[in-house]
Amino acid sequence: MPDRALIDEARIFVKAGDGGNGIVSFRREKYVPLGGPDGGDGGRGGDVLLRGNRGLNTLAAFAHQTRFPAERGGNGRGARQHGKRGQDLTIEVPLGTLVADDRGALADITHDGQDVVVARAGKGGLGNVHFATATNRAPRMARKGEPGEERWLDLELKSIGDVGLVGEPNAGKSSLLAALSAAHPEVGAYPFTTLAPNLGVATVDDVPFVVVDIPGLIEGAHAGQGLGLRFLRHVERARLLVYVVDGSAPEPVESYHTVRQELDMYSSSLVEKPSLVALNKMDLPAAQERRGAFFGQLQREGGPAIYAVSALTGEGVEELSRAMRSRLDALRHEESRSEAAVRIYRLPRDDGGHTIEREKDGYRIQGSAAERAVAMTDLESDEGVADLQRQLERLGVLQSLERAGVKAGDTVRIGAFELEWA
Repeated sequence: MPDRALIDEARIFVKAGDGGNGIVSFRREKYVPLGGPDGGDGGRGGDVLLRGNRGLNTLAAFAHQTRFPAERGGNGRGARQHGKRGQDLTIEVPLGTLVADDRGALADITHDGQDVVVARAGKGGLGNVHFATATNRAPRMARKGEPGEERWLDLELKSIGDVGLVGEPNAGKSSLLAALSAAHPEVGAYPFTTLAPNLGVATVDDVPFVVVDIPGLIEGAHAGQGLGLRFLRHVERARLLVYVVDGSAPEPVESYHTVRQELDMYSSSLVEKPSLVALNKMDLPAAQERRGAFFGQLQREGGPAIYAVSALTGEGVEELSRAMRSRLDALRHEESRSEAAVRIYRLPRDDGGHTIEREKDGYRIQGSAAERAVAMTDLESDEGVADLQRQLERLGVLQSLERAGVKAGDTVRIGAFELEWA
């Protein structure tokens, strides 16, 4: 039986490429023992992007691969040559994927080809050519590349099909899915056979569309009874719903109304979705007996078009699949003409702020700008340390430490680095 976690939820780690290091280099010319600085800058790293792909239907690809690093930028070289830019890493996900990190929502991927940057690359470090001054014509310092962003992402797929089959347990949805497509879901004549959504690809006149069998809805599903809440979200973005009703049940109309009521109580917009009804199990005498009454009642209510089918014998299945294809074509045409706004998400930018936390043997500085400054500094170089001090002063970190009462010999921790206050 398929594992739900492989289908509609995943947790992945993304790491944008670090920037390449700037270098210390000097011109080497004939008769000029030590020319001026010509160290080139490092190249920018690669971003990590998520891209919507209409051809994908599950998050199963992330079951075994969960870490995605982009390429690092190249280091600078002499003669002011810049390092090459790192290649972006693009991760394809199905349409309907919600993306969040520990701070909240980052993206809602709804369009084919939609790109969202989820980890920004680090900038390349500066070569020593940038640090020449009138009083220091031969600087022996360069900056390292900026670390690329990294974060854990939670992916949640709210839609895994064009057509959602909904109905009570044992209505025959899995059998109908198998009849409509090449899928072979586990089926049986007892309730709750399906514990995870099953997917199938139906094809009509060489045009494929994805059909998903949503596990059976019971009364109270909207409140979490059974497996209701776990799977109701898959219905939200299906273009078309097909209500599968057991025609041999004692009260087929009541079964239909129960499912619609559960959808309505979960989200009122669900019962307004385009829909069809498949009155199933027409191979059984009881279903044949109740067919006329069912058609009559739904027609009086102004309900959706009804197709009498038998998943077992195949009766009416082709007619139903063609009706699905026709409705999907019309819906896609409407979508292509609509001017529905695409929600734009952008990663938050660092505001340069910082906090100071008193520790037993010193202080800890937290703040992305300060942490980047330290990470990009060559702490083995006296000139680099002096440059870091100027940067921390510009960010207000030194002033904050003095106000906090820092003393000579105290340890100051910034990111992964420890410095001694002198």
